[in-house]
Amino acid sequence: MTEASDTPTRAEQRRQQILNAAAECFRRYGFHGASIAKISKEAGMSAGHIYHFFENKEAIIAAIVEQRVEQSIDLVTSFESETDVFGAMVERVDLGFEDCTDPAYTGLWLEVLAESARNPQIAEIVQNADRKMRQRITRLEGMARRSRGLETRLDPEAVTEIIMALFGGLANRAVQNPDLNKTEVLKVLRIAAKAILEA
Repeated sequence: MTEASDTPTRAEQRRQQILNAAAECFRRYGFHGASIAKISKEAGMSAGHIYHFFENKEAIIAAIVEQRVEQSIDLVTSFESETDVFGAMVERVDLGFEDCTDPAYTGLWLEVLAESARNPQIAEIVQNADRKMRQRITRLEGMARRSRGLETRLDPEAVTEIIMALFGGLANRAVQNPDLNKTEVLKVLRIAAKAILEA
């Protein structure tokens, strides 16, 4: 692939500009408080320009969630390419930990989840994204065990739920306790990840 083809087009840059502005507005005002007018002001473009890229706020949320899933899948893919998948998952839990406790992420994601409890369209977007991630993580767990010659008596999908609950819960904890000791929590998280994968 040439360097030129890796460079985002002007349209892609404008689309990302809208997504960044919308994410900031959703964090600051909530889904309902973040009007298209506020998003357009934050993005520095007209509301009409936003509608050229996105039909409505639900479409913007869908794009934000899809982008988030793509980033998470990139991380999963990087683990899958390792010879020792198990070791990579345990030793590099800090990547997922830092990501899910990033204040820029936590505020936005909690707002998306809150809206999904009220809005069936958003709920469908979130649930489809979750399904995609569960499938990839379940597959990754299997690869991790095989890389160490381990077998499990547990339901792989149940294991995935607990792994995802750990990281999702840490996002909540980062909001409720912004002063949590990340260094010490990360030590415990590594122990927990290893124990779950070995069970």
